Amino acid sequence: MKKFLLILSFSIGIYASAQEELKKDSVVVDTVRYWSVLGKNNLMINQAAFSNWVGGGANNVGWLAGVNYNITYEKDNDLWENIIVLDYGQNDTKGLEVRKTQDVINLSTNYGRKFSKSWYFSLGVGLQSQFAAGYEDGNNPAAKKISNFMAPGYLNLGMGITYRPDDNLTVTLRPTNARWTFVLDKDLQLAGSYGLKNDGDTSLLQFGFLATALYKVKLMENVHITNTASIFSNYLDHPERLVLAYGAVLNFKVNKFISSNVTVDLLYDHNQIQKTQLKQTLGIGFAYTLNNGVKRSERKDSQWWIKK
Repeated sequence: MKKFLLILSFSIGIYASAQEELKKDSVVVDTVRYWSVLGKNNLMINQAAFSNWVGGGANNVGWLAGVNYNITYEKDNDLWENIIVLDYGQNDTKGLEVRKTQDVINLSTNYGRKFSKSWYFSLGVGLQSQFAAGYEDGNNPAAKKISNFMAPGYLNLGMGITYRPDDNLTVTLRPTNARWTFVLDKDLQLAGSYGLKNDGDTSLLQFGFLATALYKVKLMENVHITNTASIFSNYLDHPERLVLAYGAVLNFKVNKFISSNVTVDLLYDHNQIQKTQLKQTLGIGFAYTLNNGVKRSERKDSQWWIKK
């Protein structure tokens, strides 16, 4: 009986030790994911009311909703990054009715195959447009319409190289890039509008060089800024007329569900208007961030599966 109890105790000890080791290994494996999802969902509301206010003012209420997702696949030498940015907002001011304040559709996917440390051969597609019509006089529906859904819409398809040392910096250079401008609203299909050659044309094809960059910076605790920039030059017609775009989002995180952000967008496109375009927004409201775990590229021991 004593021998049986001794053997039983020894077996239980080995089983418990094995389970503990398995549990440790499972924790390590669970923290490394080939697919990762980082998503930000926000809803911001602003309001002002006046009654017998000598200083004057108009009652108004506004809202802004948006999603910003980065869905990435990383395994061995493969890197596939997908970005979804959708924003829409309106403001209702007494006497002026409802006007939109934000309207963005930005979708992109980029696949890369590593050939050197932080360098990838890459192929990507991007689409930019808006949800609703825009008007010349501050989005006043009674004014002249100047834009609409897929009017313009921009589709980029190209290949080149991508430099991505970490999740905070991505630079892509595409010496071969096709850029389609779509104008699917019949009212806007006039020669000269968005570069269209003839009345009734629905699209314009350009071929040239595209460079894009994304850079994220942590300024201090719970304060981050995300910078994006792009340059396009059309080889086929006036390559000196660069399409330049820059965007910055300054985010102040109050807590898990409340944040504030400031956005600034600059754009110069000779085919749209021969002036620099500027857009700025400020908002505070509800925000929720989805993060499904640590990606391999974020681990210091990122080669753990080889060294083990």
